[in-house]
Amino acid sequence: MIRSMTGFGEAERQTPAGTLRVEVRTVNHRHLSTNFRTPGSLAKWEPQMRDWLRAHLSRGAVNLSVRLEAPGAAGVAGLRLDEERVAAYLALFRQIWERFGVGGEPDLATLLRFPDILVRDDEGAAIEVSGEELQAAVEEAARANASMRELEGRRLQEDLEGRLAAIDAALDAVARHAPERLTAERDRLREAVRELSGGVGVSEERLAQEIAYLAERWDINEELVRFRAHNGLFRELLAANPEEPVGKRLSFLVQEMHREANTIGSKANHAGIAHRVVAIKEEVERLREQVENVE
Repeated sequence: MIRSMTGFGEAERQTPAGTLRVEVRTVNHRHLSTNFRTPGSLAKWEPQMRDWLRAHLSRGAVNLSVRLEAPGAAGVAGLRLDEERVAAYLALFRQIWERFGVGGEPDLATLLRFPDILVRDDEGAAIEVSGEELQAAVEEAARANASMRELEGRRLQEDLEGRLAAIDAALDAVARHAPERLTAERDRLREAVRELSGGVGVSEERLAQEIAYLAERWDINEELVRFRAHNGLFRELLAANPEEPVGKRLSFLVQEMHREANTIGSKANHAGIAHRVVAIKEEVERLREQVENVE
């Protein structure tokens, strides 16, 4: 069972320093890339937080957000009003009125143009959260994120298996059409020689040599065998242990599938095969798009 790289998880814990809220958001990325948004008092834990995340997430761009709401913050995300700064702004406004004779009164909208009147309580030096409390919250959010990635992975797997089935059906059709090319080309050559020679008999031996040469040039059996082998390995990886990342290997297989499809197309020389190759390429491209989000 595969896992997606798109997920979200959150956790909330009550600590002596206040309410600790952690969110873990992930999207696709070639490697494990971590980005932190934490209060200044918790920034020192970022190296450890990276290790805690790596224990649950092996690949993807991870955005970790940590918020700490101090007790008594009235649910305003740990914000408080800097009353001294507000008073200083009002004093400056008063000087403007008295010195320049500017009319009007400052209102709330005017004051809110100065974002520094609101400060975070978690910037205070008195706030302390233990490493054990922080680790528990981060890992709980990471596990929730991993669970969502597994759920999304099931949907991805269903879609990928449907694409593989469509490719298998197209390959079977290509295999059925392949012998028709030689029969049609043999008849075409026989008719062309008959017309050009004015009714003189055609050398069947020479004709057989030409057909044998074309058969070697147009042979696509090896490509079909390799393509089916790629499909088989793709299915094995889809059914592998979800703890083992397989996204990069699946991406490599998709590249190989595309290469085989191009080779078959270059040897097609048959409208039915050419149409099937176009359909195969479309499915391979959809595989590529989906595999980019597989862990």
